Amino acid sequence: MDIKKEKLERIFNPRNIAIIGAKPKEETVGWGLMKNALQGKTKRKIFAVNPNHKKVLGVPCVPSINSIKEEVDLAVVAVPVKAVLQVIEECCQKKVGGIILISSGFSESGPAGKKLENELINITKKAGIPLIGPNCLGVIRPEILLNATFAPAMPKSGEIAFISQSGALLDSVVDENLNKNYGFSFLASYGNEADVSLSDFLKFAAKDDKTKVIALYLEGIKEGRKIIDVFSEISKKKPIIVLKAGRTKTGSQAAASHTGSLAGEHQVYQALFKQTRVVEVDTLRELFALAKTLAWQPKCKNGVAIITNGGSCGVLLADYCQELGIKLTELNEATLKKLNKPAVMHPAYSARNPLDIIGDALSEKYESAVNILLEQPDINGLIIVQTLQIMTKTEKNAKIIVTAKKKWEHKPIITAFLGGPLTEPGIKILESNKIPNYSDLKEAALAIKSLIKNDD
Repeated sequence: MDIKKEKLERIFNPRNIAIIGAKPKEETVGWGLMKNALQGKTKRKIFAVNPNHKKVLGVPCVPSINSIKEEVDLAVVAVPVKAVLQVIEECCQKKVGGIILISSGFSESGPAGKKLENELINITKKAGIPLIGPNCLGVIRPEILLNATFAPAMPKSGEIAFISQSGALLDSVVDENLNKNYGFSFLASYGNEADVSLSDFLKFAAKDDKTKVIALYLEGIKEGRKIIDVFSEISKKKPIIVLKAGRTKTGSQAAASHTGSLAGEHQVYQALFKQTRVVEVDTLRELFALAKTLAWQPKCKNGVAIITNGGSCGVLLADYCQELGIKLTELNEATLKKLNKPAVMHPAYSARNPLDIIGDALSEKYESAVNILLEQPDINGLIIVQTLQIMTKTEKNAKIIVTAKKKWEHKPIITAFLGGPLTEPGIKILESNKIPNYSDLKEAALAIKSLIKNDD
């Protein structure tokens, strides 16, 4: 039995949490950890540990974790680095289920910090207690209202697992997610990766029923051959998308001082990702753009179609698709016959893929085009573009697409409803029904590319 894997369950589903270093002063890490731990209506018990205070946010303080009579599933430690070793020893004496070490000042700070990090990990490994960190933000599991971090808010619940070497980046993702339509199965910041490793989080995500796609931010990999095996095995079951930092010499040097990671030659990482079928992206925006698509839409074979009411958009998408290796399926005779029936399409429509249904297209034209193209067996997915004209009914168009998607569940649909406030109501309808929309045409092409099976 994988003991560490089993004990991660107590970190991600704790019956109680001890915040060691809890503080009553607002805008401190100890205060933020307590505030987040207490939010939401759960039966989870929260203990405040600090010998210098009587209460934090209404919770009585105890001087040490050994003062708590009950078993403790999760200890979250945010104390000065000089006090860490004693606190970790006390956690091990208490036989806690797991430790999240928020404190920094370890391997990322130089040789002395590295020595201290090794000492505390020797203690926890001897006790058989998993430790996340140090120098990390912690973990969040929205579905069960678990927030063992000092992040600014609780993100939405959903199907994306976000595993990040950086805590600050995770903070920003949480904030941005409040205005997005996708959500998270869990979020984890692992910092220096002194004990619980990237592989451990990946294995947890692989067996987590809520997780459909895994998004990663990483600077360096410490596990060598092991991570190749883990990536290879898990990517067969669930898609993995990675944003790799430290791709240049300057970035690599910054990574070493940030989390103590050696970023290495980017070409080596590119080869690793290709070998293990991990999708690499260039930006944070792309990371979640693809994660959203992979969480919401089915995989498909190569061969897709484009529907647009703006010819220029069709031209741009055709370019992007060719550059990305996406095949545009030729419209067959039966499809063209249906499209050419009187009043189905505008006389000037393109009669090819991309299918330009002309700028003044009413919703009926969209409805005909979407359903006729989806009926063609070798059209395996659609990108649907809407540019806003005075006659465009964005909400009606969105509802037509939602209805078609219910009929053709096995074929992915990506939309690019382009515009601003006038287009937003239609986008809300699409995304509330898990049809991903993109305001950038290349992102839409990248999204459909991510769904095409690798053996095509």
